[in-house]
Amino acid sequence: MAVASRSERVVAGPARLGRRTKHLVKRLVPGDVAVIDHAGLDRVSAEDLVAAGVVAVLNCRRSASEDYPNMGPLLLVQAGVHLVDLADDAIFDALHEGQPLEIHGGEVHARGRAIAAGRVQEPDDVLAATDRRRREIGEALQAFARNTVEHMVEEQELLSGKIELPRFDTDFRDRDVLVVVRGVGHGKDIAALRPYIRDVKPVLVGVDGGADAILEAGFRPDMVVGDMDSAADATLRSGAELVVHAYTNGKAPGRDHLERLGLAHKVVPAPGTSQDVAMLIAHEKGARLIVSVGSQWNLVEFLDKDRRGMSSTFLTRLRLGENLVDAKGVSRLYRPRPGTLPVALLLATGVVALVAVVLITPGLRDVADLLWLKLRLLLGMDV
Repeated sequence: MAVASRSERVVAGPARLGRRTKHLVKRLVPGDVAVIDHAGLDRVSAEDLVAAGVVAVLNCRRSASEDYPNMGPLLLVQAGVHLVDLADDAIFDALHEGQPLEIHGGEVHARGRAIAAGRVQEPDDVLAATDRRRREIGEALQAFARNTVEHMVEEQELLSGKIELPRFDTDFRDRDVLVVVRGVGHGKDIAALRPYIRDVKPVLVGVDGGADAILEAGFRPDMVVGDMDSAADATLRSGAELVVHAYTNGKAPGRDHLERLGLAHKVVPAPGTSQDVAMLIAHEKGARLIVSVGSQWNLVEFLDKDRRGMSSTFLTRLRLGENLVDAKGVSRLYRPRPGTLPVALLLATGVVALVAVVLITPGLRDVADLLWLKLRLLLGMDV
């Protein structure tokens, strides 16, 4: 769909600065201008920015990847967000948090003067570039394949199950496990799984910010796995068992944060991503079924997120095999059990109908009176 040029568009709002988009989105409110430093803007980050209600995004890196059709820029411009790719990151030194901005096309003004300029991302141009990269995706596929083979060699422990795991308080044995990643469509997936969560009562595992999503949906995570840089402090204090994903050399940045908060935790040094570790913990500890929420499932999503990191996730899925299913599949196939309220209403309706039949049928009314008389005699009630 053709959209009018935005080169002359004027957008205004307070500046919110954050080099890591996943942290910045927690501070955004509708009407803000997000100033980010995010090369190859991925789909999940774009969805978070749109959901926050920003009017503009100033990116100090190239929003579109040169290697594969990342969906982030297209989602932003199609949602009406004014996206400008700046030439460098000097704007971080020129601005302070909350400073009012006016964006005239690709020119950024503060205090009545131009402080930065960049290229406005027009919807038609972004769509055309995305389609072109989709046709030229061969190089990205080759890189993904190379990285996958490298992971098979470098991360044999991850794939062979040789990772040493501590004893956890969370019981996974013969239980369903829901592993929630703050990813594509995670909110809709959790909402669709409400009857499943209510009836089956699976173990709820949040991967970093995925634990926040579990709380936002009205549930409480049983375990939080990750480097603890995306989960809110309130979530970390919710009572969930905390598992820090450390590097294979033992370095664990998330441990320092939890120690500052005074929270007990366990550390698991392992290669791969935090969602890989969460799924492998559930698998190795005897989970009956692992349901993945918000994770990547098709090739475009793997490429969109991060080619090298997603190679290990792809291999982890091969290891888990039939024990791993997607949330969308569960929500489509699961048939909720009737709750207590519908059953009670059905019984009440039956009783009311029986009483009505007795009252309007003389013979049945006489029988009912006789039974009531005998019941009073048996209970010693006055007749």
